[in-house]
Formats: sequence, C-alpha cells, structure tokens
Amino acid sequence: MRSVRQCSRTACGRAAVATLTYVYADSTAVLGPLAQHAEPHSYDLCVEHAERLTAPRGWEVVRLTPEFSPAPPSRDDLLALADAVREAGRRTEPEPPPMPEAVGAVPADAPRRGHLRVLRGEG
Repeated sequence: MRSVRQCSRTACGRAAVATLTYVYADSTAVLGPLAQHAEPHSYDLCVEHAERLTAPRGWEVVRLTPEFSPAPPSRDDLLALADAVREAGRRTEPEPPPMPEAVGAVPADAPRRGHLRVLRGEG
C-alpha cells in the first residue's frame, strides 16, 4: 500500500500534491506535480501552500502545472479501507455476564412488549 506524503511546511498535515525544487544557479524555484519518490533537497507541498508559493526577490517561480489537486484514492487505498472495515466487522463484543435476579424481579421468561414487561397477577 502506498503511503500519502504530507506537506513539508511546518505544522501542516495536509496531503502533498506538488514538489518544489530550487535551481540555485538560475535563481529559480520549480513547482511541479508530486514526485514519485521523496527526494532530498525537494519539498512536498499541499494545494494551499503550492498555490500561495512565492519566491525570494530576484528569483523566478516556474509552475509546471497551472493547477494542483489532491490525487483520487488509488485501488490500494480502497482495498486497505475495505480490509479495515472487514476487520472491524469481525470483532465481537463479549457478552456481559448474566445479572443475578433481585428479590421481586420479573422472571426473564416473562412476555415483553418493547421496553415494557407484562406481569402476571397472582390469584
């Protein structure tokens, strides 16, 4: 299963959709689609941070993609979700131990209607 990379910006936990690299020799920041693998000296950004990106004075920003959007769930993501739901459905809660019958309690086999019990009169 592939893992979702997060935005490199401090305190941002959103999913990354773009990769930022710097070409120092040309004073250029290149913002493109999310790279296949995380690389050193590159930064993964979420939609918000990719759209708001500005470069230092004198630098140029090259945007290889005009618009960034989160990737749709992959087949692996959907299978992992289905497996998790199946696993949760297999878990069963243990049955609580039977309560001791209190004095004057209604017998357990008394007919019931909803939350009410029918009491049979004596005599």
